[in-house]
Amino acid sequence: MKITFLGGAGEVTGSCYLVETAHTRFLVDCGMFQGGREAGPKNRARFAFDPRAVDFVLLTHAHIDHSGLLPRLAAEGFHGPIYATAATCDLLQVMLLDSAHIQEKEAEWQRGPGKGGAPLYTVAQAEHALKQLKPIAYDTEIHPHASVRSIYRDAGHILGSAIIEVWVAADGRNRKIVFSGDLGQPMRPIVRDPAVVTGADVLLVESTYGNRLHKTMAETLNELEHAIVDTLKRKGGNVIVPAFAVGRTQELLYLLIDLYRKQRLPAMDIYVDSPMAMRATEITLRHGSLLDTESANLMQWMRKKHDGLHINFVQDVEESIALHRIKSGAVIISASGMCDAGRIKYHLQHNLGRPECTILITGFQAAGTLGRRIVDGAKEVRIFDTKVPVRADVYTLGGLSAHADQAALLGWLGHFKQAPQRTFIVHGEQLTAELFADMLRQRLGWHNVSVPQRHASVTI
Repeated sequence: MKITFLGGAGEVTGSCYLVETAHTRFLVDCGMFQGGREAGPKNRARFAFDPRAVDFVLLTHAHIDHSGLLPRLAAEGFHGPIYATAATCDLLQVMLLDSAHIQEKEAEWQRGPGKGGAPLYTVAQAEHALKQLKPIAYDTEIHPHASVRSIYRDAGHILGSAIIEVWVAADGRNRKIVFSGDLGQPMRPIVRDPAVVTGADVLLVESTYGNRLHKTMAETLNELEHAIVDTLKRKGGNVIVPAFAVGRTQELLYLLIDLYRKQRLPAMDIYVDSPMAMRATEITLRHGSLLDTESANLMQWMRKKHDGLHINFVQDVEESIALHRIKSGAVIISASGMCDAGRIKYHLQHNLGRPECTILITGFQAAGTLGRRIVDGAKEVRIFDTKVPVRADVYTLGGLSAHADQAALLGWLGHFKQAPQRTFIVHGEQLTAELFADMLRQRLGWHNVSVPQRHASVTI
């Protein structure tokens, strides 16, 4: 059996792993690369395999860095099933079509008069790929191939996210491979805690925050409260929140509503300026059985009328543009979470240079992104070919991350009864992944741990 690391190796985006045996060939995830100048060429590069020869895809969750190249895969000849949880399938109906729309618009903008260029994939190609989705339930065994069986466990990252356990028959043996996907931080709102896994022959584990600890939720809530109260009450500006439309936006809404319910936040107008976030929120409500108890209770409270709290989902472009005229008192949550695309760039353009405003960074910012430059302390950034000074306060709420921190990752791995025969540290920037690999050797006594490079193959 051979595993090839095609993305999410030495970097955080582009997750894609190819598993090959004498009997079958399948992918786990097929994600888009994001951030930096290299992302575009990577996404357009020829696949390192023949898409027509892939039997099926196992998908961990809906985030574009795990799913975003599925339409291109299908357009280039992949005709097999794509297995994902039912919630992930619902989210992909929104996310892949939105991604395709962005690809078409960017290609149109870049093409211009007399220029060439085609979108990475089209809306029609995304719609075609969506027909290949096969929804499955958590904790239910499936048999995607005669030599493969698999079970999806709740990863606690976003709605529908999964840890995938795979048993592969090869060379007269059954080997168990565990793909952690993106693991969530325990005791976070909306989703449940990551499921326990107790063993694997081969493990691929994420390491996004393998080099640090998140702030506690209590500390994070105190900082969130201070940022909003200070901005709305003392400074008289707006709070701009770049947030991933799926997962982070719903979590932020939960926290803001809960703090208001506990009288820790003043009356406020919250604008969710992302059509995708609105649809993702609707999907979240439809999958109420997957939510934790606290979220269900808060939803019951929200069904009653509360005069001081106004939540507005912004749909059309005119409504979004109208928000630029609001100079104070607004909490605007908008995508994309790394500030590299979408409506958030306009809100940053209108508020980043105002010292009375606050920018709340609530998620991981990949190297090369606008969000990363802001977090790293840039005094000036370029937005739509215009230089914008950074005068607003910038808060980084690391405690809101949907990714497990170092302690949570070690806690999840601590349930393994014995070390896997091979452990691969993936989905982390190179230095972070290497540091986390050393920690597994030192803390857990696991010795066969490595950080694979992109396009590297290993034979098990």
